[in-house]
Amino acid sequence: MLIEKIAIFILFLGPLVFFHELGHFLFARLFGVRVEVFSIGFGPKIFKKKIGDTEYAISAVPLGGYVKMFGDDPFNMDDIPESERKYSFTHQGKIARFWIVIGGPLANFILAFFIFFSLLITGERIPEIKIGAIPTESILYKAGLRSGDILQRVNDTEVYNPTDLMVEGKSEIKNLTVKRLEANTILNVDFKGDKFFEEVIKYPPFLRKPFLIDSKSNRYFVSFEKDKLNFKDSIEEMANKANVKAAYLYPILPGQDISNDNLNVDMKAVIEIPISFSDLRTMLIAFETKGFRTIDLMVRSVGMNSPADKVGIKGDDVFISLEGEKVYSFEDLRSKLQTYEKKEVKVEIWSKGEIKQITVAPDVSTQEGKSVRLLGVYSFIEVQKINFIHTKSKGLVGSLKYSGIRTWDSVKKTIDGFVKLLTNQISLKTIGGPLAIGKVAHDSFNTSLSYFFQLMALISVNLGVINLFPIPVLDGGHIMFIALEILNGGPLSRRKMEIAQQVGLSILLMLMVGAIFNDVSRFF
Repeated sequence: MLIEKIAIFILFLGPLVFFHELGHFLFARLFGVRVEVFSIGFGPKIFKKKIGDTEYAISAVPLGGYVKMFGDDPFNMDDIPESERKYSFTHQGKIARFWIVIGGPLANFILAFFIFFSLLITGERIPEIKIGAIPTESILYKAGLRSGDILQRVNDTEVYNPTDLMVEGKSEIKNLTVKRLEANTILNVDFKGDKFFEEVIKYPPFLRKPFLIDSKSNRYFVSFEKDKLNFKDSIEEMANKANVKAAYLYPILPGQDISNDNLNVDMKAVIEIPISFSDLRTMLIAFETKGFRTIDLMVRSVGMNSPADKVGIKGDDVFISLEGEKVYSFEDLRSKLQTYEKKEVKVEIWSKGEIKQITVAPDVSTQEGKSVRLLGVYSFIEVQKINFIHTKSKGLVGSLKYSGIRTWDSVKKTIDGFVKLLTNQISLKTIGGPLAIGKVAHDSFNTSLSYFFQLMALISVNLGVINLFPIPVLDGGHIMFIALEILNGGPLSRRKMEIAQQVGLSILLMLMVGAIFNDVSRFF
């Protein structure tokens, strides 16, 4: 598993680094600058081969790369013989140096454009962008959205990935197009800036399969249609249906893996119950009054020596209430548990047909800097699988057009994100390092190759934009020095350049340390 993650990380980051350095390399050769080393990675070289004046290498640390050009040290430019200066980077004119420096970021933008173009012209296999379980008090619910809604358009922009839900700066979202219960619905909304995106990511699409249990832990598949099992609907989506008069509970035959949609149920032993509801909560209350609860409230397993284990909670026990307050999902139980600060809490469970009152002392641990109270139980939750859609090719002209739109849109969103970071609208804790990049690369690869390459294009744009920041040691820093040369009427003094490089290196190191610290906090 670790080797697989490392391989995916290298597959993800390698092309971004390669094309960035290739941009510098090609413009350097175009202007006659001698390239001494072209390396993918840093540190000790594990492979190298010299062709002409250039040594091509793959180095041990796959977190970047570099192009070493002849005469690239401005502090020793006078030591280069007159006959060799035409091959030296520092002795090139300002225009030549500008294009050599900007070649790296430009290559990243071109790579992103090419990836988007390839996806659009061949068609994409992408997961639906689905709203998770939203409570009635959520601003999304009040705006008309419902659990299970599939987002298709934000204003006039089609939604292909989560970043399409973001808008730049002070832009507003005035309407949303969603697919609900197989029909498209247009919602008139009023969200400012990134507020919509911030709200949506609070509710990932972990929607529960329509399984119920009774007090003896017998399992049922629930449907609102007689003699028909609808495996597409989740419990949350079923709550969106109107004019429902009855529910049909089909007993699941023993010994089956309920994660498999090919279930065998006893069609003759179906239980029909009258039901009426207005939302998810009232639907679950209606089921409870008939003696049924959602399967995620059942214990799958108990951690050894955990608080639950010590008081005798066992697999197949079903949670009913916490401190006398009914719970209607495992997430409901977990979140309510965090609100009690006393040492012990009372839980009510179904255990083999009996109702038991148990007092348990939760463990307290620290996760991402927060105290979390835990019982040590694992839920029998079963969530709906991700549904993928296949988009049609947009053709040559359409692919060229929308590739440019996507690339430019990614540039704007990246810049907007950094502006918000600098103005403290976004926490520095959101910065991710190598581990965060590795995780999203691995997750996207296992989700869909289209998703993987979409993310690669987005990170390529990020890499290009970051390198254009006016920080010495970055490409933008070199461009800044060229601009200052023009304003100064000549090269900057050695002392000014040393100070600028020291400041730039310090800023870069602080950002790197912050990103690595965030990684360690998240994953360890």
